[in-house]
Amino acid sequence: MLTDPLRRDFLRIGACALGVILIPPDSSAAADTLARPIPSTGESIPAVGLGTWQVFDVAADAAELAQARETLQTFVNLGGRVVDSSPMYGSSESVTGRLAAELGMQGKLFLATKVWTSGRQAGQRQMEDSMRKLRVERLDLMQVHNLVDVRTHLATLRAWKKTGRVRYLGVTHYHAGAHADLEKIIRPGDIDFVQVNYSLAEPEAGQRLLAAAADSRTAVIVNRPFAEGAMFRHVWDTPLPEWARAIGCASWAQYFLKWILAHPAVTCAIPGTRNPKHVADNLGAAKGLLPDEATRRKMASYFDSL
Repeated sequence: MLTDPLRRDFLRIGACALGVILIPPDSSAAADTLARPIPSTGESIPAVGLGTWQVFDVAADAAELAQARETLQTFVNLGGRVVDSSPMYGSSESVTGRLAAELGMQGKLFLATKVWTSGRQAGQRQMEDSMRKLRVERLDLMQVHNLVDVRTHLATLRAWKKTGRVRYLGVTHYHAGAHADLEKIIRPGDIDFVQVNYSLAEPEAGQRLLAAAADSRTAVIVNRPFAEGAMFRHVWDTPLPEWARAIGCASWAQYFLKWILAHPAVTCAIPGTRNPKHVADNLGAAKGLLPDEATRRKMASYFDSL
């Protein structure tokens, strides 16, 4: 995760370069936020969500917990809904469930988590534990994390979907080496979501996997949209190009996210943060214009040239 001081510098540089004022974190304006349909049902979800890896693992720290609370409130105020977690993320599930309950927003969130173990019974126990931590009786999305014992857990999830315990099922991975396996699993068309790494720094999913998702009507959640902060380090001390104003970029984060969201197969990207100013900045990428294909190529070429 990118450190807060470093991210603040990028926000300052981007805002100064374009002469814009960033959306304040206490703003309740959520109009005109980009949303995308889940292909299997047509239900719409906002195109920018919130990842919780590392950043919401804060149960033992009162100050960080308060920051997470403010971030989640800002996220919802600005139109966010999709929050993604996992049992491997420490206390993130418990913190998400607690804060959602305290803020009275359980019905406003689209909650996604994962199963990350082997064996049918172990998987069931872990999924039930995750739902208790998130304080839900019916989960929006359960995903098989990094394809661990994927066929066993998908069999369970198909049964749970039929009985209404989960609304959607999916599979995930974070590395391009697994893209071929993900493609094989989603090709039949009975998987609701695939979560995969995709960014200007890790564009491999665009070669085949995103097309396969579109063909099989599978929703795509993008993880690692900033390559764990490496993309900000790549552009360190580099102002945004003036032409980025034309597509509404107010920061490098928005530049990176708009490039992702402009791919028609992408349903939602989930940058992780515990900073309310950062979550507001991220959600700004779901406002205004998206780059066309020629502009996306220009954005990629400029990023690669730095």
